[in-house]
Order: sequence, then C-alpha cells, then structure tokens
Amino acid sequence: MSINWFPGHMHKARKEIAEVMPQVDVIIEMIDARIPFSSENPLVPELRGDTPCIKVLNKADLADPAITKLWQEHFERQSGVKAIPISQQDPGQIRALLDLCTELLPDRNFDVRGARAMIMGIPNVGKSTLINTLAGRIIAKTGNEAGVTKAQQRIKLDNNVILTDTPGFLWPKLSPASCGYRLAVTGGIKDTAFDYADIAMFAADYLLKAYPQQVMARYQLSEQPENDLALLDAIGQRRGCMVKGGIVDLTKAGTILITELRAGLFGPVSLETPDMVTQELADAKLEQARIEKEKAEREKERARKAKKKYR
Repeated sequence: MSINWFPGHMHKARKEIAEVMPQVDVIIEMIDARIPFSSENPLVPELRGDTPCIKVLNKADLADPAITKLWQEHFERQSGVKAIPISQQDPGQIRALLDLCTELLPDRNFDVRGARAMIMGIPNVGKSTLINTLAGRIIAKTGNEAGVTKAQQRIKLDNNVILTDTPGFLWPKLSPASCGYRLAVTGGIKDTAFDYADIAMFAADYLLKAYPQQVMARYQLSEQPENDLALLDAIGQRRGCMVKGGIVDLTKAGTILITELRAGLFGPVSLETPDMVTQELADAKLEQARIEKEKAEREKERARKAKKKYR
C-alpha cells in the first residue's frame, strides 16, 4: 500500500515559499529525529539553493542517541548545513538557534539589518511549539495533529532575527514507499490517510528486528514473537482487543502499538539509519528502472501489433 497526503493548502504553501526564498538569509528545517530522512522534504534543496540551512532534529529525546549522532554527521557533510538535535523539554537548546542563525552569517552587519530566517518542516514536526519557545509567548497555534498551520506569518525574535513561519507541507509522491509508512507511524500524516493495522504491521516488523528487548519489556512477553502479526496478536491478547470467535482486532491492537510508540513508551527508538536509507534508495532506483523498462516493452509490443494490423 502506498501512503500519500498532499492537501491543497500544501501546494499553495510550496508556491509561496518559492516566492519568498530570495529574501531569506537562513533556513531552519525541522525534521523528526526518529526519521530524519523520511521527514526531510526533498523539495527543500531545490527551493534553498545556496542559502545556509540549520537541520533541527526535533524530538531527539524520543530517538536513539547513537543513531541521531550518525544522522547529524551525515547532514553536516553537506555544504552549508549545520545539524543540531533538540528536545522540546529543553528550552535552552531551542533558544541557541538564534545565536546559530547569526553565526551562519559572519559577514552581516546586524546593526544595519537583522537575520531573516524561514522555518520549514513537515506537518506535526513541532514547528509551532519551537516558535512559541523562541518568542517567549504563544504566537503559533499548536496541536497534536498534522496540518495545523495553514498560512505564513512573520515573527520578530531576539538577536534581531525576523522569522517567517510556513505551513507544514509534504510532497506529492512519497518515495521510497517506506517513507510514507514511517511518516504515518510518527504522526506526520493525518490519521485518515492510512489504516492503523497496516502501519502497525510495518512498525512491528521493524521493532522486532531493531529493538526486540524494548518490545518484549513493554508488553511483558517472555518470548520474542516470530513476526509482525504474532506481535499484534500478543498485544491484542494482553490488552483485551478481542472480537467474536477469540480473534484479535488488529486495528485496535495496531492503534495501541502506534500510540505507545509515538509517546516514547518503548524508550528511545529511531526508525531509520543512514545505511538503511542508502539501500532503500538504491532498491527504489532499480525498481523504477524495471518499471520503465517493462513500460517501454509494452509500448513497443502495442506498436508492433498496431503496425501488423494495418498491413
């Protein structure tokens, strides 16, 4: 199953960002530390150009610190990029962003003109909460739901920084397909765009491979389930998610798994690594080449039959 979610206001946001970008000195791109690649918008490099960029790995307290460090190093190998992990529980980390904005503009005379920053990020990644912390007051509407911010707004901050907030937007096609699943698992896609049982199977399969001990501890299991379905069955039996005939309600069991994963109840968990993503991209490229080859062969065969028909 392919998961995509691209409401009309996101298309509008992309166009507005492209129009404002020439006036921006620094981009602050918020990504989810648990899924840095999947939550990194591939449209940003195209819109950004050479503008300095701060990659803010938000929710770092929910992510595996060793893997977060790998992602930090991965991003900082890119030109003009600084990556910092933060937690919304540590306002000091967030306010340090203001100093970093000015540090990335060493030749600017800030007495003449302040730094113009733009904050970008996918839905529900925590932009509004970060803005309110930077401003020291409630400015941006927050909500534990994707797609709360609908329009741009400009906010004057300390250190003579003018911040432009933008609506969270995704991109029309989520590829590889696993990106859509990881976004859904972590809450970056509105819940109406997917089935909980479907994404829970995806999450269960990964967790059993990467964090089996945390899974067993969370659900008090003495033996590791052999696969994703077995884990959901175990959760359903433990939590009373049963329907007529003694069968586990996979949607209810899956909702429990996803809700507890999002809340960090398994401990620090990351859902992707740089090496994993590199392999996924290579596989996706091969798959796309296969699809294009088959399409070309079908078109060639249709042309051959059409030519034969009209002889």
